[in-house]
Amino acid sequence: MKIEKYKIETLKGKLQYSISGNGKPNIVLINGGSGPIEAWMKILPEISKTFAVFSYNRFGIGGSDKPKEPQDGLAIVKTLHEALKLVGFDPPLLLVGHSLGGLYANLYARLYPNDVAGIVFIESSHPKDLSLNEFQGKAIKTINKLFTMFDSLSSYKQYNEVNFVKDTVIQIQQKDAFPEIPVYIITGGKENRMIPEEVRTKRVEHQLEYLSLSKKSKHIVADNSGHFPQLSEPRVVINTIKDCANQLL
Repeated sequence: MKIEKYKIETLKGKLQYSISGNGKPNIVLINGGSGPIEAWMKILPEISKTFAVFSYNRFGIGGSDKPKEPQDGLAIVKTLHEALKLVGFDPPLLLVGHSLGGLYANLYARLYPNDVAGIVFIESSHPKDLSLNEFQGKAIKTINKLFTMFDSLSSYKQYNEVNFVKDTVIQIQQKDAFPEIPVYIITGGKENRMIPEEVRTKRVEHQLEYLSLSKKSKHIVADNSGHFPQLSEPRVVINTIKDCANQLL
């Protein structure tokens, strides 16, 4: 399936996006850190048969403009909210957030509780993940420092979202309570040898804490996946999205 992309002018610049399919609830796919629309290519054809689906590239990714200001959670969520209004992609919304995109889904639901009917977290980052730096090995810390150094060499990369994760977490903690909506959590069950065991264990614990956000929560393990179940086990992700969507009808 070729993903048809368009551009829309927001207050902060042009965003590249795609809308496909038809049917309620409207589904919004929120990429992981610096992830492109194409990260959803294995699930888009199927879920577009039943639902209207919005996906997009955040500033600095793909054909979207470079960011002109810090890309913390509030900046990203407010731009997404504006974009959805501009293209007429109306609530109720089912948000699907992968990795860092899970933090933005979390914040979006707190900022616009009347717009969000449910969330699917895929291998999602959790506010407590910030504490995992202490468990990281020297090699990973060195790689992270190198990335930061290269980012600072480019004027727009100083505004990259990965530099403002701590700010995003603080913003989540300062916002109102999470709404009472269905919450589904997908965790990859495959071991990643690049990540220390302590970090892996803590990340899983943190993802399970998302269950406490709602009385209507469910945890799904993608046994043969690492951090990208939407690519390695698309059927698990598709079925989870459909299951969550059916709770909203």
